[in-house]
Amino acid sequence: MRWRDARRSSNIENGGSGGGMRFGGGGGLGIGGIAAVVVISLILGKNPLEMLGLVNSVVGGGGPVATQNAEPSAENNANRDFVAAILGETEDVWGAIFQQSNAQYEQPKLVLFSGVVQTACGGASSASGPFYCPGDHKVYLDTSFFDEMRAKLGGGGDFAEAYVIAHEVGHHVQTLVGVSAKVNAARQAGKDVKGDGGLLVRQELQADCYAGLWAHHAQQRHNWLEAGDIEEAMNTATAIGDDRLQKQSQGEVVPDAFTHGTAAQRVRWFTIGFEKGDVGACDTFASKQL
Repeated sequence: MRWRDARRSSNIENGGSGGGMRFGGGGGLGIGGIAAVVVISLILGKNPLEMLGLVNSVVGGGGPVATQNAEPSAENNANRDFVAAILGETEDVWGAIFQQSNAQYEQPKLVLFSGVVQTACGGASSASGPFYCPGDHKVYLDTSFFDEMRAKLGGGGDFAEAYVIAHEVGHHVQTLVGVSAKVNAARQAGKDVKGDGGLLVRQELQADCYAGLWAHHAQQRHNWLEAGDIEEAMNTATAIGDDRLQKQSQGEVVPDAFTHGTAAQRVRWFTIGFEKGDVGACDTFASKQL
């Protein structure tokens, strides 16, 4: 992936190692953080309840939380440079798309952290993996997750890592256009939003489609992609499908517990976004076939 000539975003914040000590107020792990912990624990073959207990013991209880203070390594600087390049490209692509509708795109912040971080959605740890918090319009990323991708999620690679960032930015777009609020309202009204074909799955698949849409426009703008790049993203999308994760962790697939979509669905919607490059093609909520 030829990303090194891209414009770097200035919307990167340090929330942990390399950014000094960070303190936050109380509050437990938010809904998004809980879901992320469960997903990552399944990927790593660990008990989600144990990991949630560990996270809550660190960030719960109403006291301040802190992250380790350390000097940034050369690897961390390289990761930051890559993240800034990818985030900058999402800003340019989505800025142009919003402008076509006479709207202004609000650029999200991306917080790089290590260890523990406090967000408007609650506390989170590095076990949470990448996530988006609609409460503060920020993407949170512990770059050690890239190491997990290389080890666990289809081999990783720069385009696979870009896909993960673009997916989280897709959730930011959903927040701006009101999709996230509608899904949350349904949940608060007591509707069952989980399961195969449920609102949570459709929301996640739309974010996958938005990631593909971003890749479509980035390729048109810069001819970024190299041989094997799409395969990297497809391998990652396949590895984090609900069916694949459930099969690995518990030996069986339970569609009623789906929250992100099957491996095939995630690949399909990323591909739709990449091939069409059109926001309208990513309406997973209206689609009869996921």
